[in-house]
Amino acid sequence: MSKPVFSFEFFPAKTEQGHEKLLNTFDELNTLSPAYFSVTYGAGGSTRSRTLDIVQALCARGDTQIAPHMSCIGDDKIEIAGLLDHYKELGIKRLVALRGDLPSGQVGMGELPFALDLVKFIREHSGDHFHIEVAAYPEMHPQARSFDFDVNNLVNKYQAGANAAITQFFYNADSYLYLRDTLEKRGIDTMAQPLVAGIMPITNSSNLVRFADSCGADIPRYVRKQLADFGDDRKAIGEFGFDVVYRLCERLINEGIPAMHFYTMNKVEPNKRLVEALGLTV
Repeated sequence: MSKPVFSFEFFPAKTEQGHEKLLNTFDELNTLSPAYFSVTYGAGGSTRSRTLDIVQALCARGDTQIAPHMSCIGDDKIEIAGLLDHYKELGIKRLVALRGDLPSGQVGMGELPFALDLVKFIREHSGDHFHIEVAAYPEMHPQARSFDFDVNNLVNKYQAGANAAITQFFYNADSYLYLRDTLEKRGIDTMAQPLVAGIMPITNSSNLVRFADSCGADIPRYVRKQLADFGDDRKAIGEFGFDVVYRLCERLINEGIPAMHFYTMNKVEPNKRLVEALGLTV
């Protein structure tokens, strides 16, 4: 059985010290030969300049592909077209196309209010230059009216030109597998147009619960209870979390998934440990 390809996600650092630390993290994780690194983008482009800075720095630092996130909500077509042209000039060939969230206090959805609109616009403006990744939600987008509605939206994004979809993080393998099987029944070949499993290592109990509650991701009850029992014992949380995520990834690999995308939280460990333990670099 072939191993899935893997990639890593960063978020733009807020300080110069954080920026330097991120570059060092990139250097270490890049030795593992990932397929690409993605760089997130704040609500309404709130971290646009920092995203551009880190994308440019990473492009100059290595040959591994860099995939900037692009959000569309609240932006106009001229701004997005300019950004696409700039990325093309930088040699970027991969993008993660998202709706994004409106910043606090902003009104109006903009000219491209949904990720589907952004995918269509990228194809209209740039043709097939960019490999486009979109978002998928194994446990349903928190704002979706139903699971079927959410799946229809994902199918439409694929059909509009998305090459692949990266899932929100999850800890129940069956939720990913059910979404995969549902897409297959809808005519999407999830190997040719990969459904990439988003993997979130567990290192901090309170942060994980906050992230999960905000994005609608489910944390199994036994995981929540065990994390609560550990309290502030970070070493115990780290070892337990590694075991939970390792077993999740192991099952997904046995199911023949095409790819994994690790939400690194700008850390080397435990991402490096997981990739190596799973034999993904062999």
